[in-house]
Amino acid sequence: MGRRNYNTFIKKQKAEKKRKAKMEKRLKKESKKKESTSGNLEDMMAYVDEYGNIISVDSEDADQETAENPDQDKSQDKPSPPEKEEP
Repeated sequence: MGRRNYNTFIKKQKAEKKRKAKMEKRLKKESKKKESTSGNLEDMMAYVDEYGNIISVDSEDADQETAENPDQDKSQDKPSPPEKEEP
C-alpha cells in the first residue's frame, strides 16, 4: 500500500505545480495587457547613427531640423565618436 500512496502524492504534487504555473502565466498575461503600448510602428522604430549608437530619431530627420534652425550648432546635435582605450 505504501507505493500506492506515494504515486498519489506525486500526482498531487505535479498537479499543484502545474496549477501554480498556469496561475503565474495568467497573472503575467494580465499585467502585460495593462501595460500595453501604443503599437504604432513609429514608436517601435530605432535607428543607428554613423557611430553605431542606437537612437530613436532618424539621422536624416535630425539633419533636416538643424537645417531649419541654423542658429543651433551642429556639433551639439551629433554625439562625439567613442574614444578607443589603449591597453
